[in-house]
Amino acid sequence: MSRTLWLGAALTALFVGAALLSFVWTPHDHTAMAIAQRLKPVGTEAHLLGTDHFGRDILSMIMVGARTSIAVALVAVGIGMALGVPLGLAAAAARGGWLDEIIMRGNDLIFAFPSLVIAILITAVFGPGAVNAIIAIGIFNIPVFARVARGAALSLWAREFILAARVAGKSTARISAEHILPNILNLLIVQGTIQFSLGILAEAGLSYVGLGAQPPTPSWGRMLADAQTMVSFAPHLALVPGFAIILTVLGLNLLGDGLRDALDPRLRRAR
Repeated sequence: MSRTLWLGAALTALFVGAALLSFVWTPHDHTAMAIAQRLKPVGTEAHLLGTDHFGRDILSMIMVGARTSIAVALVAVGIGMALGVPLGLAAAAARGGWLDEIIMRGNDLIFAFPSLVIAILITAVFGPGAVNAIIAIGIFNIPVFARVARGAALSLWAREFILAARVAGKSTARISAEHILPNILNLLIVQGTIQFSLGILAEAGLSYVGLGAQPPTPSWGRMLADAQTMVSFAPHLALVPGFAIILTVLGLNLLGDGLRDALDPRLRRAR
C-alpha cells in the first residue's frame, strides 16, 4: 500500500474517530457556556484548544462538528450515488438514444445551478437546516455519479464478455447489474471519496452563510462565521476549525488518490 493511501486513511480515521467518540464522550458539554472562561487560548489546562466567546470548549465543538459534517456529507454522497449510478448505467445502456439524451441534458441543467444556489432555493421554501443542506448537496452529487458511471460503462458495452452475455439472452438491466457495475465499482469508490471531501466543504460553506446546521448544533462552517470578527485578538477561533476542514479534506483526497492507485490495474502494472 502506498504512503498516500496510509496518510489519507490515517487523517480520515482521526476525524471519523473523533466524530464517533463524540457520541459517548467529549471533554466538556459543547453547549455549556461559561462567560468567565471566554476566549481562553490554545493550551489552557482545562481547555486544550481554548474556548470561544461564550466560554464553550472548542475541542468539544470540533468533535461534535466533525459528526455533523461527516453525517451531512456521507448521506449526501449516498443520495448522489444511489440515484446517479442507476441513471448513468441506464444512459450508457441507451447509448445515444432518447433516454441517454434526457438524462444527460438533465445533468447539464443541474450543473448550471451550483449547490449553494440550490440550497438557497430549498431554504427559501423549507427553511435552513442540516436536512436541507443534505438535500442540496445530494442533488448536486447525482449528475456527478451519473456522468462517471455512464463514461465508464460506455467503454465496457463493446467488450467481448458483454457481447457474450447478450448472446446468452441476458437483459440490458441484468447485464448492467451483473457485469457493468462490478467492473466500474472501483471508479465509483474513488469518486465517492472525492465527493465526500467536497461534501464536507459544501456543508461548511452552507453553514458559514447560515444555511446548514443551526445552533446549538456545532458546525465547522458556523464556527468560522462566528470567529470572523474576533480574528485579530483570538485567532484560534478561526484557525482550529479551519485546520480541521483542511486536514479532513486533505485526508479524503489522499485516500481517494491512494485507492485509485491501489484499485486501478493499469496503475499497478505501471508500478
